[in-house]
Amino acid sequence: MKCNIIFVILPSPMNMTDQLNALAGNASCITLAVHTHPDGDAVGSGTGMLSYLLECKGADAVLVFPDRVPDSLSFMLSGIDPGRLMTFGDGNPQAAGRIARSDLLVCLDCSSFSRTAGLESLLRESGAKKVLIDHHLDPERDAFDLVFSETETSSASELLYSILLRMPEIAGDPSRLPPLCASALMTGMTTDTNNFSNSVFPSTLKMASELIAAGVDRDSILESLYSSYRENRLRLLGCLLGEKMQITPEGVAFIVLDSRTQERFGMVQGETEGFVNMPLSIGKVRMSIFLTQQEDHYRVSIRSKKGTSANLCARQFFHGGGHEQAAGGKLFFPGDIPSPEDAQAYILKVTERFFRQ
Repeated sequence: MKCNIIFVILPSPMNMTDQLNALAGNASCITLAVHTHPDGDAVGSGTGMLSYLLECKGADAVLVFPDRVPDSLSFMLSGIDPGRLMTFGDGNPQAAGRIARSDLLVCLDCSSFSRTAGLESLLRESGAKKVLIDHHLDPERDAFDLVFSETETSSASELLYSILLRMPEIAGDPSRLPPLCASALMTGMTTDTNNFSNSVFPSTLKMASELIAAGVDRDSILESLYSSYRENRLRLLGCLLGEKMQITPEGVAFIVLDSRTQERFGMVQGETEGFVNMPLSIGKVRMSIFLTQQEDHYRVSIRSKKGTSANLCARQFFHGGGHEQAAGGKLFFPGDIPSPEDAQAYILKVTERFFRQ
């Protein structure tokens, strides 16, 4: 009996960039979201994606911030139609309604919906297609339809840059990125690498070189980021380094910024960005921990030198995590410590334990 064998050649599945292109092209209402307490990378990747969608796709797109963008980063929003930017805060019905009617949600620079604070339930319960673009460890893959996750990259801004280069409107040519998009991505990458002092890969320098060649004004970005602070920020820094910083025998430098000191210097959100990195310039310091008092907890930022895991410390003692040399978390009172005044004793205890294990 003769047997006829028929070979069926199936079309290859779309790659992830093709899928994103299809989702963005077919969506009638797109909402972008980033993590709570937005930093430069969150604002950079968020506004970069927004600019691309508006100018290259002609999309109906909006960027929702869980809370207010710090004044020090507000320059990144200039040039964007204010109607395309929303802040959820304690409950903005306009932002909630926007998410409810969206058919595509894109989360950037956050590994999980839990990192979006008050937006979490709105995003999680939405029936829209969901896309994640992030560079942190352990992304919540099951919650998204499409996940771009790469830890070996400097920032969400760099990851987004590599994605957009593969989109059909850009076709590998950085000069075809909208100017606002290109500038936002450069800014986000610059802040997350602490101006090329950490988490720098060959691709990071390549990105910077290509964007400068494409016309991005890096000097203007640096002036806006690092030469436009209030006088009080520098005076606060002097107080923290001169009066508040302590160094343990294990080589952990830590600073506790209490509410009283915040009020004394009239501190505003975002003004302490980068402070946690400064103690690492001391030779004997292996890890730097910076605590900022909030209503019922301390926000904790941790940075470390190679060979010491900031991520592990954040996971074990501060309900957090992040990258190997850059992580964060929270210290609750009266949950973890009886009162705010007990933060110093807690740091001394857990860091000694951390370096003994």
